[in-house]
Amino acid sequence: MNYVYGPNAAVKTTVSRLIADPSQSQFSRCGIHWERGTKLETLVYNRDFVSANFDQSPELPGIFTLGQENKETQRKIDETHKEVEAQVHKIEQDTFTLEGNDGTGGKRGELSAIESAFAEECWKLKIKHDAAFQGAMAGFRDSKQKLKAKLISECAKPAQQLPTLSELQTRAASVFGPAPTVEAMIRVSIDAKFLEWQRDPILSKRVIGKEDVDIAAMIRKLENSDWVKQGIPYFQRNDGICPFCQQNAPESLAANLAAYFDETFAKDTASISSLDGGYRIEGEAIGQTLNAAISSNSRFLDVERLKAAKTLFDSKFQLNQQRIAIKLKEPSQIVELEDLSEVLKEARNVISEANTKITAHNQMVNNLASEKAKLTNQVWGYLAQVEIDAESKRYNREKSGVERAIESLDKRIADSRRDKALKEREIRDLEKTVTSIKPTVDEINRILAAFGFMNLSVEPTDTNHYRILRADGKDAKLTLSEGEASFITFLYFYHLLKGSNTESGVTRDRVVVFDDPVSSLDSDVLFVVSSLIKHVVEDVRERRGLVKQVFVFTHNVYFHKEVTFNQRLPNGTRLADETFWTIRKLNGISKLQYYESNPITTSYDLLWSEIRNPNPGSQMIQNTMRRIIENYFRISGGKSPDEILKHFDGEQKLICHSLLSWINEGSHAIPDDVFVAEDAATVEKYLQVFKQVFVQMGHENHYNMMMKIPAASGPAAVAPPVLASTAA
Repeated sequence: MNYVYGPNAAVKTTVSRLIADPSQSQFSRCGIHWERGTKLETLVYNRDFVSANFDQSPELPGIFTLGQENKETQRKIDETHKEVEAQVHKIEQDTFTLEGNDGTGGKRGELSAIESAFAEECWKLKIKHDAAFQGAMAGFRDSKQKLKAKLISECAKPAQQLPTLSELQTRAASVFGPAPTVEAMIRVSIDAKFLEWQRDPILSKRVIGKEDVDIAAMIRKLENSDWVKQGIPYFQRNDGICPFCQQNAPESLAANLAAYFDETFAKDTASISSLDGGYRIEGEAIGQTLNAAISSNSRFLDVERLKAAKTLFDSKFQLNQQRIAIKLKEPSQIVELEDLSEVLKEARNVISEANTKITAHNQMVNNLASEKAKLTNQVWGYLAQVEIDAESKRYNREKSGVERAIESLDKRIADSRRDKALKEREIRDLEKTVTSIKPTVDEINRILAAFGFMNLSVEPTDTNHYRILRADGKDAKLTLSEGEASFITFLYFYHLLKGSNTESGVTRDRVVVFDDPVSSLDSDVLFVVSSLIKHVVEDVRERRGLVKQVFVFTHNVYFHKEVTFNQRLPNGTRLADETFWTIRKLNGISKLQYYESNPITTSYDLLWSEIRNPNPGSQMIQNTMRRIIENYFRISGGKSPDEILKHFDGEQKLICHSLLSWINEGSHAIPDDVFVAEDAATVEKYLQVFKQVFVQMGHENHYNMMMKIPAASGPAAVAPPVLASTAA
């Protein structure tokens, strides 16, 4: 049982219309959840029901109920109902296992959680590689579900040979980066002859003069061939006088020296000189080539590796030049050069590798579209085969198991629904044989007579409808007062709860909504209506009849108190099967608030509850304050508006006057437009003046009590008046 209190235009009727027919276009963003998936028939008493069944037709559709004559048929209906209930129980149990109590749990919820978890894993992968592979993942970077579906399809493909992650990242930077252009090859010329210089035989040959010359024995003994060779130019410039001993040299000395340093010696020394020049030129050329390669700043070149090779080359090349210089100066010396073949091989390899990459890059530039497609395929293959393979396999295992369970539950539910439908058809066929509209006529007429509507009655027609008659037998449909029409329409709805407008369906379970059923009724009939609704509630509570759930919407405080009153319960408590709500509209938005106990006490306290609310509605706050002031000061206290106004000046007096001027016209007149509260600041001003009315009139204690402000020491608070049946 659900009781909802709220003022008019707070959306109560809209909610009742949603329950009546959620398929209407205005409810496209709304929904109704049926516990464990069992949808019941809904019967809603609101202005739409009145219009459809009373205003639009001269007759009311008849209400079929079960007769009591055929006990055997009734027994069969009851037994078949139990079989239907058994199927419903199976459907509810399986539905609960399938989707939980709110439609989001159970096996479907488990499957949803598995899907969400895998989608999150896929998204983590996207975040991890987004910077490098966003070009390859284009079209799947803005949706977790699209990315998940793509990776699922990739994981299903056969495995392929894939480049490393580093290689993929490098290629992606080229293919998906700024529009790539053709790169120049790195040109390095390393003459093979350069390495032959370091193996030249002259370096290991001791270059000396002719052995059969007279002075040869002495030169050989002294091992000063290089020294003698260097001294010959001085001897020739000194006119035959020995430059060493300053003695006249024998005439044969010059001849002997010339014979000693013969043509062979000259040829060998020329070879040394040629090696010195050629080696230096070739080496410097190689150094310049390597410097040019380093300075090219090619993104494909391992610059640091080439620099290391160049440094080692320079060091060894310089040392070799020094050794060749020694050989040139002293031909008889044997020298050995540092081997530069390995360091040059390293340089060639570095440059060759760079050129290989450049060649591949240039091919890619020339075939960019196909390269993008190829790289994209490899990137997705890497993500599927390497990055998310384990998670994908776990996802497939878990999903497969849950899907099998869902398939089994779906089949069981479908089978149960089929069996339930067959049993319901049996019930409908049985009901057609024993239903009648006459019992409802008798019951409605009994209630009309019991409550003084002696001039009204209902009788059936030949077309299984009802018509409303006066005591003289004339049709009363067009002459009914508003109260008569409201009461008889409610009685019609009340009896419809026990039957159906057709010969079948009179035993279907149902949910019932009463939306402001006492708007046009006097207090006596209001009591009757509340009693009838309480009877429906009691049947639900005792599990009698067809109604399984009840909603009561009202703006009438007295009716709300009557329909919710339970003399067995102390104030401030509720039964376990009851819920209490208020509905209020703030700034055009209606909000429901739940209460642990019945929030509606007296109408006077209800007015104060609007003031106590931390977010009072700006459209209604003025009227609420006016009602309180009128009831407390004018009706109960006998204070005139002039007595209150004299305590205020300026803007506060204007605000106070806007409250009191409405009182002068009476509580049922249309309020004037002296002021309209529209924003929080204005509402706050009104609340301040409202408080000052009580302060200035000496009733601050009453204000504090009703606002639930802890009382200070002083005179006892004035007790609030209790209003009999004033609607809020």
